Amino acid sequence: YEARHPIGTKARLALDLLLYTGQRRSDVVKLGPQHERDGGLLLTQQKNQTRKPVTLWLPILPQLRTSIDATPSGHLTYLVTEFGKPYTVDGFGNWFRRMCRAAGLQGCSAHGLRKAAAARLAERGASEDLIKAVTGHRTSKEVARYTAGARQKVLAVAAMRLIENDPETERVAPY
Repeated sequence: YEARHPIGTKARLALDLLLYTGQRRSDVVKLGPQHERDGGLLLTQQKNQTRKPVTLWLPILPQLRTSIDATPSGHLTYLVTEFGKPYTVDGFGNWFRRMCRAAGLQGCSAHGLRKAAAARLAERGASEDLIKAVTGHRTSKEVARYTAGARQKVLAVAAMRLIENDPETERVAPY
């Protein structure tokens, strides 16, 4: 995807917004310069906005900053259609799938990158609370759905390190 859509293209900015914020497409299509505060993005998530709103401040990582700065917009939202209008949620999802197919990737979606962001955090040892602080999930159950595979890998590595250098391991008789 990155080879087909280099930094400075709208398609790359879409990828970077999804991957480096961990937000839903309904939130990414609304993000723009007006959300920037103190080196981060301040947003209220669209989902449950009227019942139980979740407001997040997310730091803008250098990779995302580079992508934002390199991609011309001039609009209230970073991502706009070819007609200069903000994307609808479904319109963005369809467009993003087309960008994935153009890069030779089948079956990819914007939502998959939300899961990928959460999994990356889990693989690097982030606690469920840290992941919730990024994704805006309210419960650990929701985070666990996204990170189960990644969390198992981290835990398995940690567990095996416990015995890796254990002198007792070498004295155990073979079966």
